[in-house]
Amino acid sequence: MTLKICLVIIITLSIVAIIACIFTGKFFYNLAINPNSSKKMIFSNDGLSHHELSKEEEWLEKYSKFEEVFTTSFDGLKLHGYQVLNKDTNKWAITVHGYMTDAFSLSTKALHYYEIGYNVLAIDLRGHGKSKGNYIGMGYHDAKDLIEWIKYINSKYSDVEILIHGVSMGAATVMIASSLDELPTNVKVIIEDCGYTCALEQFKFQLKKLFNLPSFPILNIANLAVKIKAGYFLNEASPIEAVKNSKVPIMFIHGDKDTFVPFYMLDELYNACNTEKSKLVVKEASHAHAEDENPDLYWSQIDKFVNKYM
Repeated sequence: MTLKICLVIIITLSIVAIIACIFTGKFFYNLAINPNSSKKMIFSNDGLSHHELSKEEEWLEKYSKFEEVFTTSFDGLKLHGYQVLNKDTNKWAITVHGYMTDAFSLSTKALHYYEIGYNVLAIDLRGHGKSKGNYIGMGYHDAKDLIEWIKYINSKYSDVEILIHGVSMGAATVMIASSLDELPTNVKVIIEDCGYTCALEQFKFQLKKLFNLPSFPILNIANLAVKIKAGYFLNEASPIEAVKNSKVPIMFIHGDKDTFVPFYMLDELYNACNTEKSKLVVKEASHAHAEDENPDLYWSQIDKFVNKYM
């Protein structure tokens, strides 16, 4: 084989490899990070719904006294939320929803906090609901957006105390926010429900589960695509690193039948956390359904933990 033929083969294989990398990166980005693409493949594997509202979950959507409010993200996006004020209280609860849902999906959480006397702010994460944005932040940029919402409350109301309650990707968001230097000191307690240890680890788990494929080199390529198109690496969205330096007490909750964000991540997060903490395992609960499976246990334990700090 002549040198010329070898060079042609090498160049051809290199072009094919580059095209394959571009295709892989684009496919993964659209599947996982582009909020405008179908997520049926991801959700149907676990029987999860994109957005189903029970009668109780319709409360926030139908409540006549909610106010639509807005703030601006660190990178100039218009962010949207729903605010419900209670009388004569300085206590606030911020609810933070999960992947491909919106503020309404946590209406039962908002309702609970409202009924026990809190003001409520239910936010739409970037790229979700009525908030602007063309990518899913996996908690990384969302945590910075959450800081802006806390500043919004502090700019309008004085002497407030704030709790933050996040579910799934919202749980990742609140955990990442817990260690940020910008987190105001009047955030007193955090509830994280079924959050993942790291976005990269979560996608490794799903890649194996959905396609029975190893993470290398697919996620290496995809990670670069996310950085180029969304401005962060998946391993930067790392709640497990954040909770090591948390400034706020955290309650960790997970259902032991969760096959979407694997149950083993609960202990990994809890053990990594170096602040005051508590752990609740809800038996027979699937992903994001701990409250549905055992509401009395869920809220009694949360209220007990919260009341230590609020």
